[in-house]
Amino acid sequence: MANNTFGIDLGTSNIKIYSRSDDSVMVEKNMIAIENKNTVFAYGNSAFEMYEKAPANIHISYPLCNGVIADIKNMQTLIRYFVEDLMKGNVRPADYLIAVPTDVTEVEKRAFYDLVKDANVKARKIMVVEKAVADGLGMDIDVKNSQGVLVVNVGYDTTEISILSLGGIVLSRLIKVGGLKFDEAIRNAVRKEFSLIIGGKTAETVKMNLKELEKEEKGAVVYGRDIVTGLPVEREIPTALVDEALEEHFNTIIDNVKVILERTPPELAADIYRHGIYLTGGASQVSHLAEKMAKGTGLKINSSEMPVESVVMGLAKIIKDENYRTVAYAIEGMSK
Repeated sequence: MANNTFGIDLGTSNIKIYSRSDDSVMVEKNMIAIENKNTVFAYGNSAFEMYEKAPANIHISYPLCNGVIADIKNMQTLIRYFVEDLMKGNVRPADYLIAVPTDVTEVEKRAFYDLVKDANVKARKIMVVEKAVADGLGMDIDVKNSQGVLVVNVGYDTTEISILSLGGIVLSRLIKVGGLKFDEAIRNAVRKEFSLIIGGKTAETVKMNLKELEKEEKGAVVYGRDIVTGLPVEREIPTALVDEALEEHFNTIIDNVKVILERTPPELAADIYRHGIYLTGGASQVSHLAEKMAKGTGLKINSSEMPVESVVMGLAKIIKDENYRTVAYAIEGMSK
């Protein structure tokens, strides 16, 4: 593939782009702030800084929802800005590799293709790769051999559970449970227990720091608005309350993993029993998820060292290594 090649993993929360020319990975928040309905005010991490704090004339949103494109115009704008940043303002013709979820319709897959084609980034060749296959490669699994591999990617909006073999996907299931649901569960528990309304960012911070807090045997200090008095207050939330709030969603993920395992052909099931489950995705880092999954399924859990970047690292491997090129394909009727 040409030196000027990009691998794009569009996550609901983060956008990850690998650039072949300088062998780097950019991770930014997949957010855009639009002022007065038509002017781009901020994008990426700087838009996230303003999230839940902006005045009425600035609208901040995630262009992706449940792993599929909800706002194609804003998503195109974001891709154009990020690619311009990576090419230092001078957009040259380039090849693009996009990771797409397996369990979405052909129309939704095509939307990913059209997105890059129409984003004004001088795309020469656009190929797509199944997200789970890229995930496997990013975790150093040889996805092209005949062993069965179970990959569970817990993202922001969705969890994708896939069984890979021979460079393809045998079974896949996309469920609408992820980091966002975890945050909502924490917010609801705090509201119920302490009559306190906290923001989504605060809930996310509590979720991310849970491991550290449990180690230090401390509660999570949060700031929010008291429902009764309407005044801003500070409260210390016990970690046990957070664990309890997340339990239900963890169980939903584990139950769906079991459903996939029940439908797995016996030979592949034997491979999975030997190797265990490969756990990745930004929200997979939440405290206790891995151990609960190990307990619920009776299988060993291999947690990714770089859960957020595993898909984009897989795309980088496909771009750099000839052997894996066959897992990328052009969408029918659209190859140039």
